[in-house]
Amino acid sequence: MLGRTANGLFWMFRYLERAENTARLLDAGLRMSLTRDLVTAEEEWRSVIQTAGQRPAYETYNETYTGVQAWNFILRDPKNPMSVRAMLENVRTNARVARNAISGEVWESVNESWMQIESALAKPVGQGQLGDVLGMVRRAGTLVHGALGDSMLRDAGFHFARAGMFVERTDSTARILDIKYYLLLPSLSYVGSSLDAGQWDTVLRSVSGDRAFRWLNAGNIDAKGIVEFLTLDARFPRSIAFCQSALRDELAALARLHRNEGRSNELMRQADMRLTDKTVDDVFDVGLHQFLVDTMNTNAAIAEAIAEDYRFHA
Repeated sequence: MLGRTANGLFWMFRYLERAENTARLLDAGLRMSLTRDLVTAEEEWRSVIQTAGQRPAYETYNETYTGVQAWNFILRDPKNPMSVRAMLENVRTNARVARNAISGEVWESVNESWMQIESALAKPVGQGQLGDVLGMVRRAGTLVHGALGDSMLRDAGFHFARAGMFVERTDSTARILDIKYYLLLPSLSYVGSSLDAGQWDTVLRSVSGDRAFRWLNAGNIDAKGIVEFLTLDARFPRSIAFCQSALRDELAALARLHRNEGRSNELMRQADMRLTDKTVDDVFDVGLHQFLVDTMNTNAAIAEAIAEDYRFHA
């Protein structure tokens, strides 16, 4: 497979995952803001913008953090190169680059979803339309992933696509947890309060983990338990442990197909060793922030190594 095609598949699914994650984050932010007073609601939207990594760009054009400003900037603002609309356009562009390596079903799900969402984002989104738009974005991800799983050969293209998805998902979960710890709570005095419980519930909703966590924990919202669930519980498909395990399998499959292991496989083994037999107490002993920063840095290094190993830019 040409490096350009492999790169297109890898980034097609990174952008798709990023768009889905952003939609979930917006949905959780909306739920929280509707239960707060005006001042606290603006802080919620500030944290959403920060978690999405878009605060500097947002503050270049906006002085306040009202909901309608925040979600339209993230969803559709042409001045925002990382808007959901821009991400999905990148999904479609990369799908066209890799058109000869994807099935007709994958292309149709990408193209039809893009046309529907582009139409919905042609004008500013009001609060009444926000839920429908976010649902469209999430369904686009579901359709494309379903088409990938049901219609693609388990060849190199399939594994590059899945590798991109798990690289992006690992980064997203780590970033959301890290931002929670440092930005969502306005004061340490809130720890253990109803606001604190609400913020942790927002974290779970941001990764679609609220129902699974409650089912496993009899409905209790516990910060330490949530950290363990999102970092080390390999049963949850958006936990760091699950994503790293899945990424390891995709890289191993690529190595077998190419009959050669690269630097990405070695970095993946090192990442596995750091998680092996680790407990949530070990995570807090190291420091949650440091653990998450190390995870994000390692994940970025693996992504760079994949590009080098398979000559994405050759």
